[in-house]
Amino acid sequence: MENKMTKKEMLKLTLRALKDINRCQPGRLLAVSLSTVVSALSPYVTVWFSAQLINELAGARRADELWRWVVLTLAVTTVMGLLGAVLRRWIAAMDASFWAKKGRLFIEKFMTMDYEDSDKQHTRDLYAQIGQNENWGGMGLLKAVWLFERFLKNSVGILGAIALTVSLFTLPVPDSAGALTALNNPLFALALLAVMALVLLLTAVSSVAFNRKWAEGAESATFGNRLYTAFCTLPDDTKKLLDVRTYGQFEVLENWLEGKTSFSPGGSFDKMFRGWASRLVSISEGSVAIFTGFVYVFTCLKALGGAFGIGSVTQYVSAVTALSQNLGELLTVLAEIEGNAGFLKTTYEFLDIPNSMYQGSLTTEKRADRQYDVEFRNVSFKYPGSERYALKNVNMKFKVGNRLAVVGENGSGKTTFIKLLCRLYDPTEGEILLNGIDIRKYNYRDYMDIFSVVFQDFQLMSQPLGANVAGRAEYDRDRAEKALIDAGFGDRLAKMEKGLDTMLFKQLDKDGVDVSGGERQKIAIARALYKDAPFIILDEPTAALDPIAEAEIYSKFNDIAGDKTAIYISHRLSSCKFCDEIAVFH
Repeated sequence: MENKMTKKEMLKLTLRALKDINRCQPGRLLAVSLSTVVSALSPYVTVWFSAQLINELAGARRADELWRWVVLTLAVTTVMGLLGAVLRRWIAAMDASFWAKKGRLFIEKFMTMDYEDSDKQHTRDLYAQIGQNENWGGMGLLKAVWLFERFLKNSVGILGAIALTVSLFTLPVPDSAGALTALNNPLFALALLAVMALVLLLTAVSSVAFNRKWAEGAESATFGNRLYTAFCTLPDDTKKLLDVRTYGQFEVLENWLEGKTSFSPGGSFDKMFRGWASRLVSISEGSVAIFTGFVYVFTCLKALGGAFGIGSVTQYVSAVTALSQNLGELLTVLAEIEGNAGFLKTTYEFLDIPNSMYQGSLTTEKRADRQYDVEFRNVSFKYPGSERYALKNVNMKFKVGNRLAVVGENGSGKTTFIKLLCRLYDPTEGEILLNGIDIRKYNYRDYMDIFSVVFQDFQLMSQPLGANVAGRAEYDRDRAEKALIDAGFGDRLAKMEKGLDTMLFKQLDKDGVDVSGGERQKIAIARALYKDAPFIILDEPTAALDPIAEAEIYSKFNDIAGDKTAIYISHRLSSCKFCDEIAVFH
């Protein structure tokens, strides 16, 4: 993934990600911060107290001083251990709901963006890319949280190491040490710092190179994950399993598994970690080991010269080594922040999709007589990105309370006509009028409330039957039951022991009930009836029904629709005899 952003843009994206994460789960960054600080300081506290104990044991060995250091060590380490455990438990409790709360960012965006944008392939590709980035490398919002934790840990670690290291350079070797007094020369300290700087430079260069290559592999990794999702989930998909078994399509799966992909032996990531990546890691680790050797020699010689006690050797070696490691890791984190910024850019390209559809301000008139007049006036429409008209110069009026059948060949614009009527899209040319007013001037939510629609690709949820009909958890049970009976689902409902509380499907409940295609269609029709909107629209309402059930629905349709304006799309001419008007699309 290419990343040509400035440092300021990278920082801005990262801070925005942290702000959004904390908005999804208030208190998370506070918990992570406290836990990280305690975790980062704990080793230094232990090292410092241990050094004091060893110095006393190697020196005067005063019993009262030893007891004082023992008690203090136990007290401080116990308090920090308990505090760390409490903070980790707090974070673990939040982790249980973190994924769902983070996902709410994207759910809310999908629910509030213009339908036209949610229906675009580019939008779907962006959303899929975000998910794949998280799946293969935790990139994006998740990475921002982890990097914040590591950045804070390394920063605190550096401060703690400096605090324990300063006296290594300020405590002089006494004159009685002879030649070892040369260690008091500032050049030795500068040499040590120079070696550490070289180690950090090697670490930084290797980290930046590694993270850039890792980011460049995003496209390959995403495609590999898509292949996995497409093929390796075949045995789990009950909708595809019949075809897979009937036509022996497992061979397709085997062919893919045996082929070379991003993650397979010989793939791009295998080559990365077998080649230059492993060499970069080796160089970084080797340089750290060399630096640690320098620290040991310098510290031990100063202790031998009498600059400090033997216990302090452990303190200084641990602190200087930790200083080098934390500085190196901090540089790595900064490199990863740069690499992750490109993935955050994709995330916010999705979250920042603007709403361009005018929402309107007029309140839709709530008419008790349901007298709503709708007119299409010279309406033409092209789908975004297409040069071909899906509809061209449509002029028609609805007679309120009548039944309208819309018929025509596949691709003639029937469903597009319904989407425009429901204002899921706005016309490319012309206007649609409700009671003489352009529908774009009405409050969008108010206008949507006058339509009940059953689309061809309607969906039922793994929720109780009543909740599926009402579209909410709290609902009018009598009204939901009547809607199901009117839609022809009464006999099936009577056989359900839990009635409206029967869970549909088994994804969330092992006692859930699977329903046939025709029964699903009836439930969807019941949902449209429950809404009780002035317009009821059914797109192929009987496509999944058998001829007897179809005849039953049609014979009752006038009673079901009542005083509503009913529009439905059909390929079957037999449905047209129940309608007052027929619109033929070509």
